[in-house]
Amino acid sequence: MQSVLFPLSAVLAGYLIGSLSFAVIVSRLMGLSDPRSYGSGNPGATNVLRSGNKAAAILTLVFDALKGYIPVVLVLRFGAPYGLEEGTAALVGLAAFVGHLWPVFFRFIGGKGVATAAGVLLAINPWLGLAVLGVWIVMAAVFRYSSLASLAAAVAAPLLQMLIWDVGPELPAIALMSLLLIWRHAPNIKKLMAGTESKLGQKSAPVPHVPAAKSHRHEEARAHRHEHKRGHKGHAQRDPKPNSKPSNKPNQHSK
Repeated sequence: MQSVLFPLSAVLAGYLIGSLSFAVIVSRLMGLSDPRSYGSGNPGATNVLRSGNKAAAILTLVFDALKGYIPVVLVLRFGAPYGLEEGTAALVGLAAFVGHLWPVFFRFIGGKGVATAAGVLLAINPWLGLAVLGVWIVMAAVFRYSSLASLAAAVAAPLLQMLIWDVGPELPAIALMSLLLIWRHAPNIKKLMAGTESKLGQKSAPVPHVPAAKSHRHEEARAHRHEHKRGHKGHAQRDPKPNSKPSNKPNQHSK
């Protein structure tokens, strides 16, 4: 029973940690707009950077990476007595990544998982993580597209693992993360092909969301008030008020 309970508990804990959307948390703590309300709407470090606050973007990046790194490291260091080996550590990392994509604490609306995946890779295989991070940095520096750099890194991760390092139990988790990451970037792929994708550091002004029904009622009320003012003004022009003040001139007939 314990051989099943401990791995399941570890995977569940990884998912719950991954469900902490630090883009939203950091933005709230720093008094910024919700990152889901501007730019790409993605609660991630790149979109937080579009707010113009670099400190918030860096904090988001670091904490999103740590929530993928820490659960895996804890399993690798302290999981052996409980029967938690490398395969379980990889599943815990995958669970943290899935938690970022579909966070239970934020109505299952999450980000794309680039930073969290990087944290998982650094914990599973530090050299692989550094190599994939290098791919991302080079692509981002050359093309200035975060999405393109992320896609290149996603493709490179399982390939580098197979070509340079051993094909172990962590490979399926790495491959699945890469596939999910590419799938989450489908809208970005379309924008890249259309030439409308935003570049790194490009600011985007927050646009508040107004429900369609509420906006329609507001427009109707404003139009009604405008017509009422016009009608009132026209009536005043057509029917001026008579001079009701009594005349102070003396009556000549009374002399």
